[in-house]
Amino acid sequence: MMNITATDRLSSVKPPRRLLAYTEYARSSWELGALAYTWPTLLHAPLGDQPVLVLPGLGTSGLSTAPLRHTLRALGHSTHSWGLGVNIGPSRRILIGMRAKVDELADQYGQPITLIGWSLGGIFARRLTRENPSLIRQVITLGSPFKLVGHEQSNASPLYRAFSHRHIEDLDFPLERADGPLPVPAVALYSRLDGAVPWQVCRDPNPTAENIEVLCSHLGFGHSLPSLWAVADRLATGFDSSGARAPFVPPAWLRYAYPSTPAVDNAAPALRRVESA
Repeated sequence: MMNITATDRLSSVKPPRRLLAYTEYARSSWELGALAYTWPTLLHAPLGDQPVLVLPGLGTSGLSTAPLRHTLRALGHSTHSWGLGVNIGPSRRILIGMRAKVDELADQYGQPITLIGWSLGGIFARRLTRENPSLIRQVITLGSPFKLVGHEQSNASPLYRAFSHRHIEDLDFPLERADGPLPVPAVALYSRLDGAVPWQVCRDPNPTAENIEVLCSHLGFGHSLPSLWAVADRLATGFDSSGARAPFVPPAWLRYAYPSTPAVDNAAPALRRVESA
């Protein structure tokens, strides 16, 4: 009997439907507008004090991550933009600049930092973590297709190819060949309403990782209320003396926005650090 690998299963995944792709800008604009009215509720999210570096998605700059960084800063975290302009993919300036920024912040704070990556930024974040895990506390990805098997699965591929003349390396598919988990805690946010990339390739299959489904558009991950709340919660929730961390449990009034999250009375087992797994 033929064994079907995870890569084989993901290779059959299609890009998001055209309706989702064509309505991305409209839906994300609505989410941004809604944030203006709902942002005060985020001040009731868990507080923390982590140094955080946020990496933007393809074709966007640090400006797109401003709502996320502003929210986390209001909750006590020291947040930083990557400061490298528009994310055009693996150019020399971006690859060298990201590594330098991680080194700079880890040295500045004297402790590992948290990386938050949106879409392509999350792919970069996971790559940076595998290269130098001692500098990273945890990785949170927002709609990042790090399990992508081919360009044809992504509606963002034409934009990526438009920047290809600036790239110093090609994407090697599947994007993550390593079978093992990241060497630090990993949280992956994904959405079935994503119009840019299929949600199936945004999930981490390793048991030490946490996957959180949210209701938002791809372009809304950085400013939708459900996404921001989940990020704030995961940043503030630490590990106990045994190396376990409680799984994400949303507040009752926001429960509808996380379709796959177990109810409080049916919560998933606590997650343990990779080294304790």
